[in-house]
Amino acid sequence: MEISWSDFEKIDMRVGTVIEVEEFPQARRPAYKMVIDFGELGVKRSSAQVTVHYSRADLLNRQVIAVVNFPPKQIATFISECLVLGVYDDNKDVILLQPGKPVTNGMKIG
Repeated sequence: MEISWSDFEKIDMRVGTVIEVEEFPQARRPAYKMVIDFGELGVKRSSAQVTVHYSRADLLNRQVIAVVNFPPKQIATFISECLVLGVYDDNKDVILLQPGKPVTNGMKIG
């Protein structure tokens, strides 16, 4: 399915830095609860099923890319405010997208 350029422009993808990571035992699949600093956009929370490739220590202070303009979504006992993006490996486990060099939190992806 093709989308138009105006459809793509509606997706607000930004860079943020993970500032807190917690286990999320209530999630159906193994996941972490993360708090991400998006600079001028503020701090948002997200749940991510990335436990296969990342420990909590691996995620702390890591820059990630997320869609920040979805409505909040309840996942078990947690409200997720953004969608952290990644690539599925051959086993359908997530490898996070991140900038190739450090950038300012909140920078827009385009």
